[in-house]
Amino acid sequence: MSQTPETAPATVSIENQMPEDLFDAMREFIRLHPQWDQYRLMQAALAGFLFQHGCRERSVARHYLDGLFQRPASQVLRP
Repeated sequence: MSQTPETAPATVSIENQMPEDLFDAMREFIRLHPQWDQYRLMQAALAGFLFQHGCRERSVARHYLDGLFQRPASQVLRP
């Protein structure tokens, strides 16, 4: 098993395939909500899924809450 690095990279690029109707819904949501982009939406969706399914890591909770309150993580002050 590979070891987890002590510090994670700031961002990671992910390639994913999804059903076309889901992609179309995402594109329509972004069109109607210009403060969102595909990266922020996917980040909020993944953090929400992880948090709601028992992940209690502080960074995941922060991304989840940022998504709920529509705050980009870069605009939130950290201690």
